[in-house]
Amino acid sequence: MSLSAETAQRRWRETNGRDPLFAAYDGSNCPSLPQDRADSHSLLLTRGLIRIQRPWPPRDPIGRNITVDYKIEIVRDPTGCNSGKYGPAAEHPTVSVYRRPRPLANMKYLLAVGFAYDPKQGMPLPLDPETKKPLSGNLMADGRASTLTAQMSDAAGSHLELTRHLTPAQMRQITDFESRVFTAQQRDVSGTALDADGAEGGPMKLFTSRPGQLGSIGKPVWSEFEAWEKPKPGLTREAAAFRASVARGAKIFRDKTFLITDSSGINSPIGFGNPVRNACAFCHNMSQMGNDVAPGQVDLGTTTLPFADPAPDLPLFRITCLGRPHPHYGRVIYTSDPGYALTTGRCADVGKITLQSLRGLAARAPYFANGSAKDLRGLVDYYDRRYHIGYTEQEKQDLVNLMRSL
Repeated sequence: MSLSAETAQRRWRETNGRDPLFAAYDGSNCPSLPQDRADSHSLLLTRGLIRIQRPWPPRDPIGRNITVDYKIEIVRDPTGCNSGKYGPAAEHPTVSVYRRPRPLANMKYLLAVGFAYDPKQGMPLPLDPETKKPLSGNLMADGRASTLTAQMSDAAGSHLELTRHLTPAQMRQITDFESRVFTAQQRDVSGTALDADGAEGGPMKLFTSRPGQLGSIGKPVWSEFEAWEKPKPGLTREAAAFRASVARGAKIFRDKTFLITDSSGINSPIGFGNPVRNACAFCHNMSQMGNDVAPGQVDLGTTTLPFADPAPDLPLFRITCLGRPHPHYGRVIYTSDPGYALTTGRCADVGKITLQSLRGLAARAPYFANGSAKDLRGLVDYYDRRYHIGYTEQEKQDLVNLMRSL
């Protein structure tokens, strides 16, 4: 229930670009481009990116403009969708960014609340306006909609371009459907079911389990692969070696620590110190899923210089903080996606993105919000460079094999 660049390419070939996936509004680099040409959809076809058009300045949930403490300028606009009739200087100002769609599955985990407050901001959790219950903050990349009904309304008025509001009955039907969808890898590369031989993988396990937090509810993340440390007799040599690698990868994910530095949401604003020593499971900590049980957004540097990989096909924005400088980047920031700052209007939130869940990861390349890692090895290599971890080749392969089994 997600999208890979490979799937987008196949749909383009099979439908000659006429699939609704390639709608001008969001499946194109910009609606002003000739829509029958593949290069007008290059970001979707090569990076798996959907255009997200945000209002400028940002607006609160009831449509009021938010006071912004930064200035945004366009440095590079390869798609043409941040200038002319579009962009922050247009008659009706907007900012277009390009992001990977998030999986529509495993909702009971994404909606689970593991804290009574937002530990990344030191603030109380926002409440669902309908149920008055705390919100998880794990639904959308930039936190612009915090409930399923709010997300539906946002999508109906933008991506779907509906001329009428969804009715409450239609929203209930969609919510019921979404709550029933569970996705995970079902078989490993040897063809063996992931819920066999003592392991606890696969979508059925997600359906029957309850959300859990590392060190609190349930088992530590990816402990379901402990049974593979000593594969059972009868497996081929290749299958046994792969499963042993997955078990090692799960331990590396939980136990190999490194210094996490200059990452808003982790090291600031209240933070855990800068640097803080921890492992991958520090953020990807929910058992069975690998998403972050703690609400709030994090900046890993994937969209923001100097950490981001070169992306000449994406827009480049210059952000100038008008108040306090950014705690890690200073007063002037260059980014291809301001992220959460397009929701809050705060310079301190530039680059922050809601962390992804990891189930079904192998089926939805490329990775990160901007599709900058073309494969799982590229994802591991980015973290290794970003945080100077020093993984060995074997450790990198073990982590890749773990993620191929989720």
